[in-house]
Amino acid sequence: MAAQSTTADDYRVHDRLDAVATTLVVILCLVWGLNYVSMKVVNQGFQPVFVAGLRFALAAVVIFGWCLFRRIPLFGADGTLIPGIIAGLLFGAEFAFIQTALDYTSASRSVVFTYTMPFFVALGAHLFVPGERMSALGFIGLVLAFSGVAFVFSDRLSLPSPDAWIGDLMCIAAAILWASTTIVIKTTKLRFAKPEKVLLYQLVVAAVVLTPLAPLFGALIRDVTPLVVGALAFQVVIVVSTTFLVWFWLIRNYPAARLTSFTFLTPVAGVLLSGLLLGEPISWKLGVALVLVAAGIYLVNRPVPTPANP
Repeated sequence: MAAQSTTADDYRVHDRLDAVATTLVVILCLVWGLNYVSMKVVNQGFQPVFVAGLRFALAAVVIFGWCLFRRIPLFGADGTLIPGIIAGLLFGAEFAFIQTALDYTSASRSVVFTYTMPFFVALGAHLFVPGERMSALGFIGLVLAFSGVAFVFSDRLSLPSPDAWIGDLMCIAAAILWASTTIVIKTTKLRFAKPEKVLLYQLVVAAVVLTPLAPLFGALIRDVTPLVVGALAFQVVIVVSTTFLVWFWLIRNYPAARLTSFTFLTPVAGVLLSGLLLGEPISWKLGVALVLVAAGIYLVNRPVPTPANP
């Protein structure tokens, strides 16, 4: 059976975030904050590039099985092949950088630098996505939110090792790649594709590219323990197979810059979860940071007043 064509009229694109989008993106941020802890754990058992490719290959099997079960069409000629491959290459490179960075720097530093991503998304959306021009107040909100994140990490930014700057630069590169993936999805026919198809493009391309390249970066296996296997399972089933799917649905239907402003909550969540799960101290700076982040989110998502009709 031929896949039904999908047009822009089949989707309702929102101009601001509603309660559903807000709730979903907050949950995603909590899960992604925990994910940085799990990636650090997984690096103890597997080589970073290899485990990134393995994670995406396993998740691709899960998503493909879901598509078969739901009879979601994947192979129709809808003009998404080229942008899908581009998105997959960007996606794979992003996570290769993040996973490798965790061999050089701490999880707390990596999450701070990776989550400079909203600045790049706001800039890209402002330049390339019709109807998503960021106001001056919105940019102030982004700066305010990031200031909150920087504040909570201000007593953690001492270099954990002489080579930590390498990991920091990798995370900034990952942030640019992440933003680029978002803009590709928002500005091509991927915007009208099923979220499952968009995700599969990225998982399959990333797995196909990263897995054969992995041996170039050292031994594939390090010290595999039950904790490492559990962390990998969490990444495959929850982070990649579930939260990424929700994220791509959100960015297809809601303003990218406003959504990504919420991702400043992820590093804050990472600190909170580290305190709860690992016994790390939670300072008063966390409370101040949450206030700054909330203020920044409000400014970015503040409705633009429209002039009354004369």
